[in-house]
Amino acid sequence: MIVINQLKNNFFIAFLILLSQSMVACGNNQNQSQVSIDGAAVGFPISLAVAEEYHKDNKDAVVSVASSGTGGGISKFCAGEIDIVGASRTIKEEEIKKCKSKGIEFVELPIALDGIAVIANRENDFAKCLTIKELSTIWKAKSDGKILTWNQVNPKFPNGGIKLYAPASDTGTFDYFTQAVTGKAKNSRTDYTPSHNQNTLVQGVAGDKYSLGYVGISYYIQNQDRLNLVAVESPTGKCEKPVPVDNVVKNVYTPLSRPLFIYVSKKSLDTKPSVKEFVSFYLENSWKWVDSVGYVALPDEAYTKTKQKFIKGETGTKFKKAKPGEPITNFI
Repeated sequence: MIVINQLKNNFFIAFLILLSQSMVACGNNQNQSQVSIDGAAVGFPISLAVAEEYHKDNKDAVVSVASSGTGGGISKFCAGEIDIVGASRTIKEEEIKKCKSKGIEFVELPIALDGIAVIANRENDFAKCLTIKELSTIWKAKSDGKILTWNQVNPKFPNGGIKLYAPASDTGTFDYFTQAVTGKAKNSRTDYTPSHNQNTLVQGVAGDKYSLGYVGISYYIQNQDRLNLVAVESPTGKCEKPVPVDNVVKNVYTPLSRPLFIYVSKKSLDTKPSVKEFVSFYLENSWKWVDSVGYVALPDEAYTKTKQKFIKGETGTKFKKAKPGEPITNFI
């Protein structure tokens, strides 16, 4: 099974999807090894690319790659329905408890970095750099139904009505952005247009002069001719953007840079050799496709530490205490 609705407009991914569908079609023999992945739309292209390449050397393998969002994927993972879940945020405490209640232990493996891009309409010539305070004023729950025009955010801005677009509230991108901008989980206004499909968010922002939204960096890169990329004022007082991507690697674009993960079932690793072989291949090779599908490769030290963690089979999360903008290598 391959789910493709998140990435219809990307030719490279569409090509991989066709190859992956052929892979699955040829792999319906029940004697073949099977690996199942579901989860975040952000990071999904990496897993899809790895699965297609893995199949070239493992013709009998059946790797199912789907994308039902971080929350939906983790729900399936904790129910024991899938082997691996992709996540664009750290697993939550309540999700850990759910996994534990089902006897599911997990190995937490960072696979790439991503910058959340704040996007505006191409005609927007005033919101070139927003502070975290301004972003919080726009997005926090107390602004629901109250902060409706741009000049309420900054008196220098025009008296134009703000139309907001953002990922749905059960996505990792929503969770991470809300925590980073407002300082509190789930502290987001609800009077915005949500979607699980970030291409839909791009279309919304591109179609309204006074609109604002946020998406994973790959969605901005794919549509940069249609959007303005808004800089975010960093703790140093400089206006920074996630492009060029070195700003994400060097932790300059704070606090909206984040790690992407796969969480692997310890039970699957122990009982299904196909899962262990696939994840090993994933960690050795995924960096080859990270840049081409719009994300940022981990620092070399992070890849080394992640591989060591996998080999040891170390379970649990070290990222629960990580704050937005902190170096990834501190928590592997």
